[in-house]
Amino acid sequence: QVQLVESGGGLVQPGGSLSLSCIASGDTLHYYSIGWFRQAPGKGREGVSCASIRDGSTYYKGSVKGRFTISRDNPKNIVYLLLNNLKPEDPGVYYCAASQWPPTAESMCDENKVQFWGQGTQVTVSS
Repeated sequence: QVQLVESGGGLVQPGGSLSLSCIASGDTLHYYSIGWFRQAPGKGREGVSCASIRDGSTYYKGSVKGRFTISRDNPKNIVYLLLNNLKPEDPGVYYCAASQWPPTAESMCDENKVQFWGQGTQVTVSS
C-alpha cells in the first residue's frame, strides 16, 4: 500500500510557476510508475504528465508540453511536477498517482490504470 501526499499548490498569476511535490510512504516509489492528474471544476480527472518504470517513457498532455516537467527523486521517495508559464486553462486540483500496472507512461495517464491516489493540491491561476 502506497500513501501519497501532495503539496505546493497555490495561487499564481498567468505566466507564473509552481512546483508541486508528492511524498510517498508505505513502499518504495522506485517500483512504481508515477503521474500527475488534474481535475478542473465541473470536469473529469485528466492525466497531465506521467512516467513509466516499465519502458522509461514520459508522457505529457499536449497542452502542457514544453511547460510542465515531471521528475522523481527515488531515494527521497518524492515525485515532482514543475509548472511553468501557467495559463488560465491550467487551474484545478492536481493529484499525484502511482501504479505498477501500466506498461507505458501514456497508459499510466489513464485514471483507470491508477492504483494509488493522493488527496490533491489546488492550483489557481488568476491575475
